[in-house]
Formats: sequence, structure tokens, C-alpha cells
Amino acid sequence: MPSLFGKRGSVAVVEIHGMIGGRVGIATYSRLLETIARSKRYRALLLDVDSPGGSSSGSEVLYHAIKGVSSRKPVVAYVRGMGASGAYYLCCAASQVFALPTALIGSIGVIYLRPVLEQLLSKVGVEFSVFKSGDHKDMTGFWRSPTKEEEGKLQGLIGEIHENFLSVVSEGRSIDKDKVRELATGELFTARRGHELGMLDRIGGMEEALESAAALGNCRPRPHLVRPKRSFTDRLMDRSPAGQGTIASLGSNLTPLLSGGMYYLEPSSLLSDYYSG
Repeated sequence: MPSLFGKRGSVAVVEIHGMIGGRVGIATYSRLLETIARSKRYRALLLDVDSPGGSSSGSEVLYHAIKGVSSRKPVVAYVRGMGASGAYYLCCAASQVFALPTALIGSIGVIYLRPVLEQLLSKVGVEFSVFKSGDHKDMTGFWRSPTKEEEGKLQGLIGEIHENFLSVVSEGRSIDKDKVRELATGELFTARRGHELGMLDRIGGMEEALESAAALGNCRPRPHLVRPKRSFTDRLMDRSPAGQGTIASLGSNLTPLLSGGMYYLEPSSLLSDYYSG
């Protein structure tokens, strides 16, 4: 075993816990990752992942931020519970991916969500007057359902974004794109099954992932948890009566969904206490 004497630096640990674009704020985490990339204090980055994914554009931003780190120092991803959709997208920016055997990974795919409040607005007597410059300018509006033609156009957008997801997985995991396409049914896999399919490198825990990151970074396996600075409001929420913090976090997850958009997301996790609390 090589001696650790004289090795300096530590492994930055960043938690990707919760919905990307919700609890995992895009701008905040992007700045955090840029700081880690520039810092001489950290010799490697370990992503601690437990997330159902989230915003497709937000996942793209953080993916490139992680790639920025990987251009300067090793990046290892560890999936402790769920690394689904956009969260798995982020894992593909790492040089190695670890996961516990019962962790869930995959859900490769795109989902478009938007509220349609046409019936509700009608019941409360609210009408929208819409003046537009093009036939499809309001096709994502919440006040009406899309037409058949618009549904086709939206499906086309989904297809383009889906192809981008497939390319990222193919490149990051060195899997033929046609094989990735076979895996991209939107379903979840256990880490054991994912390992057999080449979706991750090793079945293991946090300590093993940390040791690997340290070895790649030629430093001691000394973790340093790096978290975004918390606002005064966030600190107050921790002191609120039981349940209020959960409700507020749930709102932060659902608010972007109610405005509609494209997501790399495993949707069944949206209402769970873990991701919303």
C-alpha cells in the first residue's frame, strides 16, 4: 500500500439530495461546484446522490459544472438511495459510479409536465383573453389543453431532449447508444442490475467511494462536506414547529412543476416526505 505520508488536500463531498431545481438549487450548486473546481484545498470530488432528478435544463447546467470539476480533478459519484433520471445524468459526469446494492438508478428519459386549469377556471368564472403573434405561441398555456398538432410538436421537443440524454449516458458510461436506447424505457433498476448492465462501476458504500476518490486524487481519504451557505430564512425553517419545514420544502418542489416544463424526473418521489423534507 502506498504511503499516505506527505499527502495533502481532502475530498470535497457534495450532497445531491432531493429534487434538482427544488432542494438542489441550480445557481447555488453551480457556484458551489465552480468553487470546488478552482480550490487547491480539494484534490477530488465525491457526489453523494439521493435524488429523483428534476429540471432537464437544471440537470444540464449542473452536469456541465461537474464536468468542469472533472477537467481539473477526479470526480466519483455514490448513490445511497436513488440516482434517477436527472440525478443519474449527473452521475454520468463522474469517472466512477458507486451504489449500494439496493439503491435505485436509471429512469432514463424525459417527461413534460404542465397544469391544465381550464375546467377549474371555468368553474370559478375566470376567462383568459389571449392575443398572440403565432398560432402556437400559447400552446403551453395552463388555460387550455394543447391541440393534436401541438401535442405532436411537444413530442418532437421531448424526442430531441431525450436524444441528448442518451448521448450523455453513452459517452459517460462508454455504452453503445443503441444499447442505451434499450435501457431508456424510463424504468428504475436496482444497483445490482444496473451494474450488470454497465450503468455503474462498483457496488459499494460511502467509505469505498471515498477511498476511491482519494486514491484518484492522490490524497488522504479525508472527507470535507461542502454545502451551500444557508439563508436566514432557511435557518428559521429548521426551528419551526414540526411539519412546517416539510410543507415549505414540498412547496418548493411543486412550484416549478406547476409552471410546466421538461424534466429528467422519476415522478413518484415528488410527494415523499424524504425528498420534500
